[in-house]
Amino acid sequence: MSYTIAFSVLAEKQLDKLEKNLQERIISSLERIRVRPYEFIRKLIGFPYYRFRVGDYRLILDIKNELLIIMAIEIGHRRNVYK
Repeated sequence: MSYTIAFSVLAEKQLDKLEKNLQERIISSLERIRVRPYEFIRKLIGFPYYRFRVGDYRLILDIKNELLIIMAIEIGHRRNVYK
């Protein structure tokens, strides 16, 4: 049982703006967490979302357990993504 990875329109645009090697690193990291995502992510306090760390970049994720989907909502550098 593994989750499907999906990107919001905003996350897709943010991913496209990043360097190619960073894009590949983020996508391969997401592929790695598909089986047991809760071991690698942390809950955001005060929000229904989770954060996932890839180097200096953070992904804001929403996990839909009933549909087995990991939805990337936002991708950005750690100093900008939480604003």
